[in-house]
Amino acid sequence: MDRFGHASYLVGLRYVAQGSTFEQKSRLDPDTYAAHGGAFPVTLDGTGVIGTVAVSGLTQAQDHELVVAALREHLGQT
Repeated sequence: MDRFGHASYLVGLRYVAQGSTFEQKSRLDPDTYAAHGGAFPVTLDGTGVIGTVAVSGLTQAQDHELVVAALREHLGQT
């Protein structure tokens, strides 16, 4: 996720939209890298990615939505 600067769910879906998978096309070690829902970059304008929020245990879409909902609540955007 830090490598791509986007949510892991988005990265994985982009490969699927191209008719492939992250594991097949990224050429990255699957023991180190995964593009599954649940990892979301924390980005500051003018600085870039400063951290990551990650969850696991639900479906990919649910993991992603949980992070988005928590960040929105934290930022007062619910």
